[in-house]
Amino acid sequence: MSLYKSGGDGIRALLRRVLIGLGASVLAGLGAASAQQESAPQPQAARPGLTAEDLFRPDPAPIIAGVRVTGNQRIEAETVGSYLPLQPGMPADQELLDLSLKTLFRTGLFSDVKLEMQPDNTLLITVVENPIVNQVIYEGNRRIKRDKLEPELQLAPRTVYTRAKVQADVQKIIELYRAKGRFATIVTPKVKPLEQNRIDVIFEIDEGPKTGIAKVNFIGNEKFTDNELRGVILTKESRWWRFFTNYDNYDPDRLEYERQLLREHYGKNGYADFQVVSAVAELTPDRKDFFITFTVDEGPQYTIGDVRVKTTLAKLNAEALENFVPIKEGQTFDSERVEKAVESITFATGTAGYAFVDVNQRLVRHEDSNTIDLTFEVNEGPRVYVDRINIKGNTRTLDKIIRREVRLAEGDAFNRVLVDRSRARVRSLGYFKEVTIEEKPGSAPDRTELDVNVEEQSTGSLSLGVGISSTENFIVDVSVEERNLLGRGQYLRFRVQASSRTRQVDLRFTQPYFLDRNLAAGGSIFNQRTDYREAGFIRNRIGFGLNAGFQVSEYGRGGLNYFLTRDSVKIDTLSTQTIPNMDDPQDYLIPGAMPESLIPATDSSGNPILDSDDLQAQFLTANVCDFIAQSLTPTCESRGEFLTSLVGFSLNFDTRDDPITPRRGWRGGANIGIAGLGGDVNYYQTELTGAWYHPIIGDFIGSLKGRIGYIDGWGGDGVRLSDRFFEGASTFRGFEVAGVGPRYLTSVRDGELFGQAIGAKAYAIGTAEILLPLPLPDQYGIRASLFSDFGTVGLVDDSTKALNDNPSFYLDFDGDPATGINGREYAPIQDDLALRVTAGVSVSWDSPFGPVRFDFAKILRKEEYDQTEGFRFSAGTNF
Repeated sequence: MSLYKSGGDGIRALLRRVLIGLGASVLAGLGAASAQQESAPQPQAARPGLTAEDLFRPDPAPIIAGVRVTGNQRIEAETVGSYLPLQPGMPADQELLDLSLKTLFRTGLFSDVKLEMQPDNTLLITVVENPIVNQVIYEGNRRIKRDKLEPELQLAPRTVYTRAKVQADVQKIIELYRAKGRFATIVTPKVKPLEQNRIDVIFEIDEGPKTGIAKVNFIGNEKFTDNELRGVILTKESRWWRFFTNYDNYDPDRLEYERQLLREHYGKNGYADFQVVSAVAELTPDRKDFFITFTVDEGPQYTIGDVRVKTTLAKLNAEALENFVPIKEGQTFDSERVEKAVESITFATGTAGYAFVDVNQRLVRHEDSNTIDLTFEVNEGPRVYVDRINIKGNTRTLDKIIRREVRLAEGDAFNRVLVDRSRARVRSLGYFKEVTIEEKPGSAPDRTELDVNVEEQSTGSLSLGVGISSTENFIVDVSVEERNLLGRGQYLRFRVQASSRTRQVDLRFTQPYFLDRNLAAGGSIFNQRTDYREAGFIRNRIGFGLNAGFQVSEYGRGGLNYFLTRDSVKIDTLSTQTIPNMDDPQDYLIPGAMPESLIPATDSSGNPILDSDDLQAQFLTANVCDFIAQSLTPTCESRGEFLTSLVGFSLNFDTRDDPITPRRGWRGGANIGIAGLGGDVNYYQTELTGAWYHPIIGDFIGSLKGRIGYIDGWGGDGVRLSDRFFEGASTFRGFEVAGVGPRYLTSVRDGELFGQAIGAKAYAIGTAEILLPLPLPDQYGIRASLFSDFGTVGLVDDSTKALNDNPSFYLDFDGDPATGINGREYAPIQDDLALRVTAGVSVSWDSPFGPVRFDFAKILRKEEYDQTEGFRFSAGTNF
């Protein structure tokens, strides 16, 4: 019987070489003695060809008759045998035995393995299996929770336990804590044996104190102060108020990135030769803080000399491409502008039909004048084709939802413009926090693979809207929606709104690719009761809608929709009028009106009021619109029940570089609707929207936005109150809900006009906005902008202004000589297409509990009957 373990063959080989050497010496001595006795008679002839190898040649390896496995508990014997290069019928060669032993250890399934040849030539394999992990327990991990540790570690329930895995996991936990700034963390692994060769693995974690940044120093900087450079890098000195950030601890991986940030900062400011000589982090003796020191070599500041473009492209000349270079002679050298120039030229050549272009910038430094000559060499590059498109990171969204937005297919010629467009389209879905498309070598030199990397984000939302104004306390709006239902890209919203002004139930569903075609289809059902207290009416609407959308171009999309609604509009306001006792109350009411009460009229002391004939007068109380004197008011003309059948068409274009945070590009849309194909209401409506984005300087992004709308009746119908445009609040910041536009004045008190909004047939509102770069990390999700809203809202039907024809309805304001306010008369219906202008600051925050927005507005121009507000707040939460 032979016993074999790894390493035994080495000892045996060494012993063999020693014996062979000794045998050779003996044979050499025998040969010399034989030469001296050549003539002596030999009793027996020597065996020809005898060597030392022949004397010590090992016995032939036995032939393996069979394989038997012992010691296995979970793993089948056939599985163990499948790992072996040895099989029955093969010789038990020592090299093959050694390879078999190493192969079994390499599986990680066994802690010990022995190979033995039995007298009957059976190969006996004795194994000791590694235990199975029952559970992994973390103790003492307060700063990094279990759900953050588990994805990073190898050991998990139902995995095989090995010492190598434990050691790797301990090191990984320490690295995770160091990334959090805790360099004193100690991790102790323990094992608790269980029955059936199972174990519990316990990681005891002593997190230790957080290691902060005591000081960040710079050596060699002359053009920028230490404070300026500290603002460039991510690492911050530890301060008590930085409890929301992890940048106030040392991270060696971040340190390398900060070298790049410093190079970019100096490169943008003309220092093309800038270098970071060293970046050193020193831990204090008490292991509580780091001192970080950057040693830099700034070099000279360069300005731009000659700027040229050279090209071999037939369709584009150098002069045409120079228009896309945002760099002029005499400007300070800016490495960021150079990269943008390369991108602009690449984009321009791509739109001209050149999918394969190499753009190389050549910099020639003139140290005597500190200038740099720039030359952009544009040549047609080798053709490259897309080998594969890989979708990665989509843990929830189906692959096909992403692939159908990619403008390239496998086998297509690679095109940089289409790659950028694909990223924008995938990002515009709104399902992902981040979208990147990376290129990597394919199966051949002329092939490339595209990795579409996405990071899923919450697409469901539970939103809460809260408004504050001078006339109301709070308005609360709650809705639940899912924009990526079951990862299939379907949109579902169920909205239940209950507030002081609205009660609404709304269910909507949209399938963006109906029957797997680029055709969206959806529908909605809704019931809404809204108290338009600003306009003095209540509308109860119930109905349904159908919609379809289709692609008209790469950047354009059209849509068709149909709505059938039944509206019940009533004026929920009572009015009281005094009438003589002898008069018939119906003489004061419109036909069919029902009075609420008819009681004797009394004065403030409770005494009866007598008319000139000494007959007691009466009080008649009824709905305000039931009185003949009030029936001409603009709110009364729209009460009743109406059935609306509306057919609409929409067309939208969007060329923005990023649909979420655009820097350049434009979008525009048109919506046209016609009511009257059935139903009781006849009108047509048109709305136009547009926006244009462009960088101003640095990270300041400017935008101009506009909206225009018009509605009018046809077939002899006017426009009902509930169908008109009401603007204000979020649509015209600085004004209340329906606070801007035509108004029905009811009183003048203390120099202020009070009344009701009556809506408008037309509006034109624009916004000029500048997005401000904030000195805050992007992960804070805080954005701020300066804005100015401007526009006009007005125009009503002549029938709505009927009260203006009767001077008895005019409001008389006597004025106040003390304040210099002159008296005047006001027509009851105010409708001025006058310019209104507001300006202010808008701040938004993607908070942990949902998006929050604050609007602070200052009124620059308004009409005296407009209703204003200086602050508005809204908040929500996502899931």
